[in-house]
Amino acid sequence: MSQPLKVPTHPFPFLLYLEWALLGVAILSELFFVPLPRMRQFPLTTLLSIGGLWLMGLRLPVGRPGWLKLLYTGLEFSLIVLAGGLSPRGIRVFPFLYLVLVIRSCLLFKLPGRLMVTGLAFSSFLLTLLYRMQTLNLPGRPMVQDRIRFLILNLTLNAALLFGLILILVLFLINALLSERESREKLAIANEQLRQYALRIEDQATLQERNRIARDIHDSLGHALTGLNIQLEGALKLWQTNPIKAQAFLAEAKRLGSTALQAVRQSVAALRSDPLQGQSVEMAIARLAQEFHCTTGILPTCEIELTRSLPLEVKTTVYRIVQESLTNICKYAAASAVQIQLRTAKDILLLQVQDDGKGFEVNENTTGFGIQGMQERSLALGGHFTIESQLGSGCRILAKLPLPKLPS
Repeated sequence: MSQPLKVPTHPFPFLLYLEWALLGVAILSELFFVPLPRMRQFPLTTLLSIGGLWLMGLRLPVGRPGWLKLLYTGLEFSLIVLAGGLSPRGIRVFPFLYLVLVIRSCLLFKLPGRLMVTGLAFSSFLLTLLYRMQTLNLPGRPMVQDRIRFLILNLTLNAALLFGLILILVLFLINALLSERESREKLAIANEQLRQYALRIEDQATLQERNRIARDIHDSLGHALTGLNIQLEGALKLWQTNPIKAQAFLAEAKRLGSTALQAVRQSVAALRSDPLQGQSVEMAIARLAQEFHCTTGILPTCEIELTRSLPLEVKTTVYRIVQESLTNICKYAAASAVQIQLRTAKDILLLQVQDDGKGFEVNENTTGFGIQGMQERSLALGGHFTIESQLGSGCRILAKLPLPKLPS
């Protein structure tokens, strides 16, 4: 689609003003800067040609095919030749019209095309000067004519050199302006893309934080509420036959309720505190095992062999996986024995939780939020998480977590 050169929409309004000024100077030069006896020759063709150039400048073929731009530029060349070639004083008009041509070419073509148009403009200007010099009728003897021709030739070459330098200066100036404008547009596009990326990252970070809080609520609160439910069920069953033992169940339920309330408070505060509460991972797992024993009557076997300290995020992940595993065993496994193994091997931490319960079909039971949370926690650290289970054969949970490399 062509682009009208209106002042409010022109990328460089002052270039449009400059074109008008150059064309105005050309018209004034044609009309007034001549001896009075020659004013009777009204330069209608020259003025019409300049007017045509002015009209063509109101609409450039920007965005059009290349052949149309070449046709447009060729028509401009024709009008310039018509404006200067049919007037005996047209040499006054050429420089201004060629400057207009070079300015417009910078808005139409890439750098090679701009250089070609500038070279053609300079060559045409130089050839016109030399032709006019050869056609001059000089008075006097041949020796005087030769001297005058030599002087005119020097003036012609100096004028051509000066005009060439002006063309190059104009070309470089407009190239710099266009490059700076293009850089600004690219920068604006890059800033917009960066803003979009920042919004996406913010949304992704928000989603990840929500998922993290959901996992922590499920792991901590779910664990406590599961034990609370079991204690209340035991209390209900023994309330009539053994009130003393039922009271012990209720006391344990109260403790678990307090634990659940604390977990809720921690979750509302985005769970910024350390779930291990400053304990080592060995002590934290031992505490989980003791709570599991109080709830189910089964004391898990813990085998922990750590040869190096663990980062906080690794300890938190291990704690949450063990916690969720014991919660699931308490809910569904009907197990009689549970084994927890934790050991380091080079730059890998191996965690295994195994029970001898009734098991389940892995392919049909991996959509629960607890299993998903354990997988997400492992993957967040670049680790690997697997579940092995069959009906009647218990369940084995294995997590492999990478550890930072020790300095050599």
